[in-house]
Amino acid sequence: MNETTNSIKKLFGVAARSESYLNIIYLLLAFPMGTSYFVFLVTELSLGLSLSIIWIGIPILLLMFAAWWGLVMFERQLAIYLLHIDIPPISHNVASGLSVWVQLKTHLGNPLTWKGLIYLFARFPLGVLSFVVAFPLIILTGALVFAPLTYTDPVSQIYIFSWQIDTLNEAMICSIVGFGMGLVLMHIMNGMAFVSGRFAILMLGTAQDTNEILKEGC
Repeated sequence: MNETTNSIKKLFGVAARSESYLNIIYLLLAFPMGTSYFVFLVTELSLGLSLSIIWIGIPILLLMFAAWWGLVMFERQLAIYLLHIDIPPISHNVASGLSVWVQLKTHLGNPLTWKGLIYLFARFPLGVLSFVVAFPLIILTGALVFAPLTYTDPVSQIYIFSWQIDTLNEAMICSIVGFGMGLVLMHIMNGMAFVSGRFAILMLGTAQDTNEILKEGC
């Protein structure tokens, strides 16, 4: 009995948790942000490398490098805030007083720098996946839930294959099904957000502290 009660609470309780809605926001943001990162990084890297032979590309690459690191820091804070995860602080252990060139070489030699770049590129395919899975299901769920408000409008009526939803009883059934789909959708998106959070911890934190956090989360 207790197991059944707990299962019911987990099924319906997902709609009452603010984390579920923050997870949805994070996943929906992944597509536009991941696309922007991909276009920016590919464009700047191509432009900077192609023009580096005449030295004009060097400042372009340096600006791109600064922007790349800023985006990594932004993504880290976004994941911490929306996914409520603990990502170890990023520390490069660069001593003060060193020349800019030495600090740059140290920065480029840090694995976190390159892991962050991989993370930014990975946000594009992950964003596409999130969009393909989440957006259509959200639209379908919303259409079913609000069917009682639209079934009288020929333009807004729902068609399920050849079945036209044009009566109140049919619309109410669709609405009930829509609420059920919404609960299942929230659980699916919470699972996707959990995987995204583990990936962010892995790519945006120091190796030792990351392993400890991932073990605690398992």
